[in-house]
Formats: sequence, C-alpha cells, structure tokens
Amino acid sequence: MKSVIGCLLCTTLSLALLPAQARPLPKPAQIDAQVAELMQRTGAQGMALAVIDDGQPVYVQAYGKRNAQGDPLTVDTVMYGASLTKTVFAYTVMRWVGQDRLALDTSIAEYLPKPLPQYTGADIVNRYTDWSALDERWRQLTPRILLQHASGFANFNFLEPDEKLHFHFDPGTRYAYSGDGLATLQFVLEQGRGLDVRQGTDAVFAELGMTRTALKWRPDFAGNLADGWDIQGKPEPHDDRSKVRAAGSMDTTIHDLAQFAAALVAARGIGANEQAEMLRPQLPITTRSQFPSLQPELPPAQRRPDLSAGLGVVTFNGPQGAGFFKGGHNDTTGNTLVCLRAQRRCLLVLGNDVRAEKGFAELVKFVLGDTGVPYDWEYGTS
Repeated sequence: MKSVIGCLLCTTLSLALLPAQARPLPKPAQIDAQVAELMQRTGAQGMALAVIDDGQPVYVQAYGKRNAQGDPLTVDTVMYGASLTKTVFAYTVMRWVGQDRLALDTSIAEYLPKPLPQYTGADIVNRYTDWSALDERWRQLTPRILLQHASGFANFNFLEPDEKLHFHFDPGTRYAYSGDGLATLQFVLEQGRGLDVRQGTDAVFAELGMTRTALKWRPDFAGNLADGWDIQGKPEPHDDRSKVRAAGSMDTTIHDLAQFAAALVAARGIGANEQAEMLRPQLPITTRSQFPSLQPELPPAQRRPDLSAGLGVVTFNGPQGAGFFKGGHNDTTGNTLVCLRAQRRCLLVLGNDVRAEKGFAELVKFVLGDTGVPYDWEYGTS
C-alpha cells in the first residue's frame, strides 16, 4: 500500500512540475488590435511581429510606417536585427560545434597563432576591438565563456577610459553583457579557425529561406528599407552596415527572422544536442538588471534563481515552464524574441521605433500569456 501511495505522490509531484497546458493563442484580429493600442499609447510609428507555434510561424504581420515619408512597413521590409544578431551568431557557432570544427571549452589560445594582445593595428581595432592591454587571463577565455557574456569585458572597448579592453573580473565567473566578447569570438573563428562568420551565417540564411537577411549591407535592400525613430520621435535614416559584426550588424525582415526563430525553437538546421546546449541554463545571473553591464552583483539572497545565461540567449523559468529570450536595441530600434521551450512557441517583435519597447511586456503577455520573461531585469526601471 505504501508503495502505491508513494507512486501516486510521485506522479502528482511530476504533474505539478510540468508547465500548464498551452493556452490558445489570440486570433489575428485580436493581435492587430493590441498592436494598434500599443502604437497609439507609445507613439511608435512602425513595428512587425511573428507568432511561432509548435515550431512553425503561424502569424506574421507588419504595422505602420517604414520611413518619415509614410511608406508602409511590410513583412519584407529590411529592418535592423540589432543584438538579435548575437543569437543568430550563437546558432551558427553551435552548428560548427556539431561539425567538430571547434570545441566550446577549448582555450582560445589553442586556436590563435599568437597571443591575443599582440593582434594590434587600425585594421584589427576597427573591425573587431582593442585587446592590447589584456593581461594573461585572456588564455582563460573559451568560446563558451564568450557566448555566455562572461568574458569580464565592458560592453565595448570605447566605453573604457583608454578605449582598450580590460578584465573587470576573472573570465567565466559571472555574467556581464559584452558585445566585444562576441567580437572576440568572431576574431578567433576567422583568424584562428578559418571559419568565416559571414559565410557561415549566409549558409544558415540560405538553408532557412531567409532571402533578405545578411550581416553586411546589400544594395538590393535599398528598395524596401526601414528607417527609424528615436525616443524623442525624431526620424533617423537606416545605417548601411559595411562590416560584419557578430554582435549586431544583421539586417533582416520579420518574415525572414520568423523562419530563424522557428528553426531555433524546433531544433531545425542544428543538432538536437547543440540546440539543448545553447538553450540550457548555464551561468547564474547575479545583477539587478542587465545594464549597466558591470554593475555590482547582488547578495545571494536577492538574486533571481529563475534567470541564467545560455549561449547567445538568456534563459528563464516561469509559469509555462522553461523559456529563453533575447532583446535588440539601439537608438531607433526595439526588438524582442521570447520563446517557450515545451510548446515550441515564440513571439518575435521588430520595432523601427525604439518607443515600441515600452509596450513589449504587455504584448508578450497578451499573445503568450504569463511567461515569466524577465523584462524588469532586461530594461531595469527605465
């Protein structure tokens, strides 16, 4: 009898730990109405979204304007990917890991012909960053640590007083967002492993049917291109990115990036083991908010146990189970990707008006329900 009761208790506990059954998604007209309200409330002039369910795009739509002339934003309008580039880059790296072309936990010293601080010169600094002031801890860096945002670097070298990267903590010991950490990995791949990031990402885009996406400007983008609006509502022209930057140079469309988000959450184009490794919680996040990136760590009792770094994403646990998310931001861009693992369900939003970010938390909740995505940590109190 005790064993039967024990089995029943185990079954009850197991069921309690499972995410709730997937809630029905809103109808397209309801989503459209919610977006219209968001845009009116925030003043956002343009945005686009995609809903992925069971690993497939089920609704893709664009709203508002792509420029100050009033041309309509469409699902094929080229928009900034901003830091969603980092997730595409991590996915590409994990494909190479699955092909045994690099290892996540190998020191970058084993991949480079000479020490990292010896790579200097204007061409290197302008394309990647400035490592000339680094101490010997650079040898502790690995692809995993760089993808986790655990390098110890500031976000960018130009934020340092001498415009050179320095270690603010030992590599691998904590999370601190660093675009130049991703630039460092890009350099190691290209200079140490002969793996061209542009070619690698182009292969991903071709495989997924992403015909209007690239990490470097293409002239054919010009015919249907989104400018942007800043926080004051001032329009700004689209900047043609002439350099491949793994941290944020991607141009894309909502149609195209929906294909990528669906592939990522469903493990298409990437091995199941590599996808699981990319999306699992790996490094606890210990700060009150994401920015400023080098803020002090919270006391252990105040840290969020549901929040961790994956590879190119941040992972969380919420009412519907495990999820991951990534944002993208610049002065005129607000992007967000939120996915729920068990349901293989995502909401992707691209905004060519940074004011749209003010409505992201409500929009995600309206479409996906209560997810637990940590927007209070992502955006802080701003």
